[in-house]
Amino acid sequence: MSRISRTGRSTASADTIATSLLTIQTSGRGFVDLTAEATNFVGEARAKQGMMTLFIRHTSASLTIQENADPSVLDDLTTALGRLAPENAGWSHDTEGPDDMPAHIKTMLTATSLQIPVLSGELALGTWQAIYLVEHRRRPHRREVVLQFIGQVG
Repeated sequence: MSRISRTGRSTASADTIATSLLTIQTSGRGFVDLTAEATNFVGEARAKQGMMTLFIRHTSASLTIQENADPSVLDDLTTALGRLAPENAGWSHDTEGPDDMPAHIKTMLTATSLQIPVLSGELALGTWQAIYLVEHRRRPHRREVVLQFIGQVG
């Protein structure tokens, strides 16, 4: 038998929009943990209740929320994405190199934006969740992520 429960409803007025641009220099293919930066932004915005949005301004890198406890999860995710969009599949778009078209596909399969509730001044992430930028290209890139909080401050 399934059991479901829900807390009481909370209401807040959205009286603030706070925005910042995060610039990340990646070291090539892999995951960059942005959780501390997002947490710091929420604190600096004095966010109390509302919604935090992260939006990456690129088509060959993406964002994801994934486990932060076991690094092998990130290794396995990299392997899985490589199998779904391999470099040697004979893509017609290869102007920027053989890893570019697979990077576009990997971005399409993941996300370019994330929304995370802010409750009582904190990101409502689960115990083992972290926010990651996923660099899909082999060489280092400068990436930009827009951070935005909309909600109530306190």
